[in-house]
Parts: sequence; structure tokens; C-alpha cells
Amino acid sequence: MFFGLSTHLIHILQRQTRQEAKVPPLPSLLERLSETQDNPQGEANLQLLDLQTGACIKAFYQKKVTGWCPSWADDESITVRNVNNELHFFENNNFETIANKLHLQKVSEFALSPGSQPSKIAVYVPGSKGAPSFVRLYQYPNFGGPTSALANKSFFKADKVSMLWNKKATAVLVTASTEVDKTGASYYGEQTLHYVATNGESAVVQLPKNGPIYDVSWNPNSSEFCVVYGFMPAKATVFNHKCESVFDFGTGPRNVAFYSPQGHILVLAGFGNLRGQMEVWDVKKYKQVSKPQAEDTTHFSWCPDGEHIVTSTCSPRLRVSNGFKIWHYTGTVLYKHETPSNKELWEVLWQPFPSGTFPEKEVKYQASPSELGSTEAKPAQAYRPPALRNKPQTASSKLHEEEPPQNMKPGAAGEKQMSKAALKNQKRREAKKAAKQENKSDDTPPPAADSAPASHVTSSCGDPETDKKIKNLKKVKWWEYVLSA
Repeated sequence: MFFGLSTHLIHILQRQTRQEAKVPPLPSLLERLSETQDNPQGEANLQLLDLQTGACIKAFYQKKVTGWCPSWADDESITVRNVNNELHFFENNNFETIANKLHLQKVSEFALSPGSQPSKIAVYVPGSKGAPSFVRLYQYPNFGGPTSALANKSFFKADKVSMLWNKKATAVLVTASTEVDKTGASYYGEQTLHYVATNGESAVVQLPKNGPIYDVSWNPNSSEFCVVYGFMPAKATVFNHKCESVFDFGTGPRNVAFYSPQGHILVLAGFGNLRGQMEVWDVKKYKQVSKPQAEDTTHFSWCPDGEHIVTSTCSPRLRVSNGFKIWHYTGTVLYKHETPSNKELWEVLWQPFPSGTFPEKEVKYQASPSELGSTEAKPAQAYRPPALRNKPQTASSKLHEEEPPQNMKPGAAGEKQMSKAALKNQKRREAKKAAKQENKSDDTPPPAADSAPASHVTSSCGDPETDKKIKNLKKVKWWEYVLSA
């Protein structure tokens, strides 16, 4: 079934419930390796199939359940497979001959770069016996010698990693995570973000707020990336290739970030266990375009034209209220499809187009016309018990005070117009002024305000001990005397 929107198509895969479905299942690519007494080695459980004919091209033995999937380059000229302590490279889908090998002791993860040749590959080796873990970048097929690596980044606190290349294959972001946080700050372990570039530069991305890293997304221009991190309400920040903060979006209920294919619009959203609030931002002006809400969303994707998005509720993540909506980025719903109750929606995909088919267009801030209107998120109100609902509201503090975006903070407009050197000089002057005032306050004797008026005639009762007590009493202010009494 196909649905047409302008020149773009959405492929909708829906099937009946399992009781009604009579279609035989497709053969699995990976099956559990079964070993018997008659066949101790077992049968090859990893099969590569030709999608046009369905024939098996090659079968391998795969014992590990993790890291089993081979990876192809964009032009399919190179295929990589992890085998024990080696990475095997095949060329032009010829799986009978291993073209190259990369041997690294205990290598567990790899990521092949996108784009054209020459391909690059990032490999991860976990640490052991006090040695740190490390990620290395190589360019295919230069694997010989210790100096063949383009870059190397070592770090501790890593049980597993996820590696994300940018579109131009010039840098990779490594999210390292541990299963247990030894400090006890988080039940879900600890995460750190590292930047590794093919020119040899590497750094740790400093995240101002503690907490997990929910999502990392590269801008298609490959010069900046967005990170969603920190305990809820989560923080979102855009960093440049020097790992410097470019823009701070403040905090909010979000856990994912999606750049448009042209890289001119960014969507921050909160899906899963959050209520589906989306924030659409103009990346060049860092100005918010719209703030729609799509509840129960399990899938989000940009249309290749960079103007439309689709949100869907699919099985098996959610088996009720399946359907999808097509939006304009200004927040209006252009089309809505509800799946019948006796069927399940499994997948919604945009028709793919070659990169560069749709040029970047100017961002609009006025809502696009639609019969279905928009679903702007309404501000949530605090719960009030029935006994207080008819009484005037009193000021109450929120459970979580949300931090506004960088351009909405007090004094943000003036700071934005100033250069970095002017800001540095201003901070230096303010620090010098504060230090001068502090030194002046230390040198000045405390004022004798609210004390008894000074008299030129010194009275004495004749007893030195009594005169000393009277003198000390005159130094004490009357309210201090009352409080002490």
C-alpha cells in the first residue's frame, strides 16, 4: 500500500494480527548455532542472501550473538565482518576471498564510515587488567604498522560504546557507558562522550549537566553536533568541531534530536516514556519555529525535502492506537491515518531520494494551512485537590525549574552582540572591580551606627571592673543585647 504526498511516497507496511496472519515467516539471517554429537561444529548459522533471487550467497559460523552483523560501504564495494580478534574485509561482494584483515586483540566493535571511497573504519577495544579502553581510526586498506592509525583515543569507564561518524567521514563521536555507576549518582550507570577526528585530534566533550546521554546527532554539514543529556528535564546543547558550546537550548522534556536532511532545522523531542513534545528550531538563527505535540510516538523521520515529517505509532512497541501523521515543520498536521483495530501498523518509511535532490529552502515561521490544524502543546498545570479548586491560587514552586534557552536568558541580547574579546575584557573588569571593593571593605573599620552618641566627658564610677563592663556594653547594639538576653 502506498500513500502519495506531492512527489514523495510513504510505504506503509501493515499486517493483520498474528491469529489472522497466514503468511509464512521470512528466513532469519542469524540463527542460534546448534552443536550435536554427530555434528560437533554445527551448521553455518549466518547466511547472506540475494534479495532478488533469495539464494544463499555465503554462509558463516557465528558464535557470538553481539556484533554479528556485517557492514557494507555506501557503494557496497567493501564488506566488514568481525571474527574473534580480527576484522575481515571483502571486496565487491566476493565472500570467497578475504581481501584484507585488521588484527586487534579483543576487538569488539567497529563502525564503517559513510560516503565515497576511501573508506575509514573506527574500531573499539575494551580495556582489561587496568589498561584503558581505546578507539582507533584507520583508512582502508592501510592497516600495517603501529603508525598506520589516523587517530587514537584511550579512556576508562567503558563497558560498551556506540560510534557515530559524521557525513563527511572526518570525525566520529564515541559514547562510552558503564553498567554500574560506582559513585552511586545514577542507577543506569555512567556515560561519557568523546570526539575523535581523522586528523589526529581528540577530546572529551564537557557536558555541564550530570546525568545520562540520551541522544547524539551530527548536523549533515559535519561541522557541529547536538547532544541531549542530563537528568530530567534534560539539557540540549550544540557543539562545534572544537567541542565548544555553540548554543544552549536550556532544559525540557526531551530525549532525542533530529536534524533535517539539509541541516537547517533541528527537532528536539521527548518520545518513549515522555509525552511527545517537539521543539522545532531554526539552526541558523537559533529561533524556535513551533512546538507541536505527538503523543505515543514510536517512530519519527524527516522527509527528504526537509519540510515534512512523519510520526507514527507502530507495533510491536505499541499494539493499540496504531497510525501515523504527516506534519509540516511549522506544527500543522497535513494528513492523519488511523489503522483499524483488527490490524497492526509495523513500519512507515519515506521514499528515498539521492542526496542533494531537494535544495535548502528558507525557514518559515507562519503555520502552514491545514484542515486538521495544529497540536500545540498546552502548558501543564499543577494538580489541585478538590477542596482547593474553588479557592484563589497561591504561589507554588515547581518540582523542576526549567532553564530557558540561551537567547531567552536575561541580558542575552546584549551579550550576543559583543565579541569574544569584549566579553573577556568585560569579565576581567568586573572581577577587578569586585576585588577592589572587597579589599576596601576589609580596610574600612566597621561603622558605629545605632550606638550610643559619643560624649566628650568620660564618666567613671571609681571601680575599674565596673567601668570595663559599661564600656563593653556601649559597644553592643541594643538588638544584639535583647537577643542575647
